Amino acid sequence: MAVYFKWLFRLVIGILIITLMIGYLAYYLGTRSLPDYNATFTTKGLSGPIEIARDTANVPHIFASTDEDVFYGIGFAHAQDRLFQMMLLRRTAQGKLSELFGPRTKNTDKLMRSLAIYDAAESSIAVQTPQTRAALDAYARGVNAWIGEINKGSMGRGAPEFFLFPSEIAYWRAEDSLALLKLVALRQSDHISTEVTRARTSLLLPKERLRDLLPDAPGSVSTMLKDYAQILPKDSDLPNKLAQGTSQMSENYAMAGLQPAPFGGASNVWAAAPARSASGASLMANDPHLGFTAPGAWYLAHLGLRTGGTIGATIPGIPFIVAGRKDSLAWGITSAYTDDADLYIEQINPEDSTQVMTPEGFKKMRIKSSIIRIKDAAPETVTLRWTENGPVLPQTAFNLNTVTPTGFLMSVAWTALAADDTSMSALYALMQANSVDEGLEAGQDFVAPALNLTLADPDRVAQKTIGRAPLRDINHQSQGRIPSQGWVEANRWQGVRDYASLPLAAPDETGIVGNTNNKTTNEAFPNHLSYHWGDTQRIQRWKGLMQSREVHTRESFIEAQNDIVSYSARALLPLVAADLWFTGEAAPEGTPERQRQRALELLAEWNGEMNEHLPEPLIYSAWMRALQDRLIRDELGPLARAFTHVEPLFIERVFRDIGGASVWCDVLQSASTETCSDIARLSLDDALLAVGETYGTALESLRWGDAHMAEHKHPVLGDVPFLKWIVNIRQSTSGGDNTLMRGVTSGKADAPYANVHGAAYRGVYDFADPDSSVFITATGQSGHPLSRHYDDLGELWRRGEYVPMTLDPSLARAAGVGITTILPED
Repeated sequence: MAVYFKWLFRLVIGILIITLMIGYLAYYLGTRSLPDYNATFTTKGLSGPIEIARDTANVPHIFASTDEDVFYGIGFAHAQDRLFQMMLLRRTAQGKLSELFGPRTKNTDKLMRSLAIYDAAESSIAVQTPQTRAALDAYARGVNAWIGEINKGSMGRGAPEFFLFPSEIAYWRAEDSLALLKLVALRQSDHISTEVTRARTSLLLPKERLRDLLPDAPGSVSTMLKDYAQILPKDSDLPNKLAQGTSQMSENYAMAGLQPAPFGGASNVWAAAPARSASGASLMANDPHLGFTAPGAWYLAHLGLRTGGTIGATIPGIPFIVAGRKDSLAWGITSAYTDDADLYIEQINPEDSTQVMTPEGFKKMRIKSSIIRIKDAAPETVTLRWTENGPVLPQTAFNLNTVTPTGFLMSVAWTALAADDTSMSALYALMQANSVDEGLEAGQDFVAPALNLTLADPDRVAQKTIGRAPLRDINHQSQGRIPSQGWVEANRWQGVRDYASLPLAAPDETGIVGNTNNKTTNEAFPNHLSYHWGDTQRIQRWKGLMQSREVHTRESFIEAQNDIVSYSARALLPLVAADLWFTGEAAPEGTPERQRQRALELLAEWNGEMNEHLPEPLIYSAWMRALQDRLIRDELGPLARAFTHVEPLFIERVFRDIGGASVWCDVLQSASTETCSDIARLSLDDALLAVGETYGTALESLRWGDAHMAEHKHPVLGDVPFLKWIVNIRQSTSGGDNTLMRGVTSGKADAPYANVHGAAYRGVYDFADPDSSVFITATGQSGHPLSRHYDDLGELWRRGEYVPMTLDPSLARAAGVGITTILPED
């Protein structure tokens, strides 16, 4: 027995030593790719030295004698900090993820190959301005210079993640940057998934009930003329197919970043003219919203251009400042929600499957084959098809299988697929602009994604919708709201709107402009921009905050940007709880009735603040979630699971009985007639039961932040045991779906209140003292999990704090992280 224990002891010690050695080797190899920010490099193709001074937040300030060398420098810096992220984004756009990740990303690759995003990027390189093309080429050389340094210096392959994959790192091309901008456009638009959801729901509900559940934004003057059943062929089998799909996306496209509403484009922006500013100079606040990832989507940088230093948020892989400022101009962006994509039902010729019906009869589609190489599996050849309307989409995407009749295909028309897409040149021109008028002029060449561009110079502010907006025929079957027949001429786009006709808000010196993805025009179809908007709630809170002060300051804009009061909670609770508050006798302790009464007491005294430390936000959110589910479950059946987030306008319509909407409260399968108060009471009991099972029954001890954890998940390693605790970033956060400090909940059954989408970048710009402007991102500058800059900005972001946004070179160099010098080779 002693011998047995001796050898067991030796075995355990041996395993421990081997484990430590493996751990040390992994750590050593991982740290090899951490860049030395104080190094000097020599390379070809430069006009002069490049200086990359990184401040204490690791924000690079790039100085050189020419603009091309500056763009070379930002390419070098992007590659130093975010190389793996850039390569992953490029592979996503190319449809080449399966070469690394195997069969699980095959459907994503099929979708990307079908859309041919990368082909469109290659086509549009020819229409960029010479200055833009020169900047893109210089940027690519900078990225490739760092890849060369990695190969030359055996620097851990550039990022720890690359050790998991055997393939080489392909050099960067100008077309790659264009493709990434199109990928951003795809992630920003949720009109395709919205059309599918509306079509599916219209097959189950009458028009008046559809208007309840999928309401138009207030002020809309048009309604849908047809439901999907009227557009479909008479022998359609879709009513049977409908039960097959129960979610917005029938396959997992998470790595591509494709998500349905409300995870599409979102943002806040507002600007005050000098007369509404305490300092007498313009102010601006902007926080674009994207899905949370680790590393984050944004990268802060300062480019020392000849037309003036420019600082703000870049996207790794794209050399230009997307949102930011210079001394003479600031610009912010929000998603415009322009309806820039339409789905078309395409009828296949039963005699020839390569043809589809057109207004002139059956015509052959453009067809080509594409080979998807799949790790650990045989390559797969996919057939790509294009009709006159656009590319044919795979049936696995967006639950298209549930709205496509047998014998038909589904194609899409989308502005971002234009071969003459000059959006990148518009971004470049925007950085060169020095006034509001010059910024508005730059916006006219922007194609996709559709944005609301807010501009501020020291004396003026303005807001303009940019990006192409399709022109639709007045006789369009669905007005772009659901898929329409692709062979009907009236359903096809009639060109695009003139730039001058797009909404422009240019107030005089007394005004404030802003957008929270709310409706920007009341024009009727076909002169409208969209029926689907991103917000009807945050805008109400924003208006109140802006109107509460005669003049604003940088601090009041920061306060508004971090505001966590839910207008929805303040509006809905008095309606839903009207017959439940302070009624009946006190119930005995330990009973469900007493738990309900205590929850109602807490909510009655709550001011609607979605504070991470309070219990009320969790109780409210769980109640509204359970309430909506009870209201729609019997009418929609399995399709109810597609409605993962509460629609405040729907709850309001039901409890105000607008257009007879209170009929939703009656349970169809029961013999009795339930009232809305009955459903409100039952759903509160459901919510308290669910909350108790997960977070505990002591209501006063609940914390919203425990449920509303921000999850910045690594796209590749985020689910790998042990590694996920290193690469994922989690933060307890305030806010919610409808607060200005927006933190959209996941809606998933296992963690419905997790914060997964919000303001990954915040910036506040003050022209009274431009260098007092501030900005922040949600994680950190580095994409390297072992870097101290991987998550160092996250805690500041969580607390609503910022770092200085200065263009002063001396401040950038003072006590910074390091200064990288790149010298031209003799």
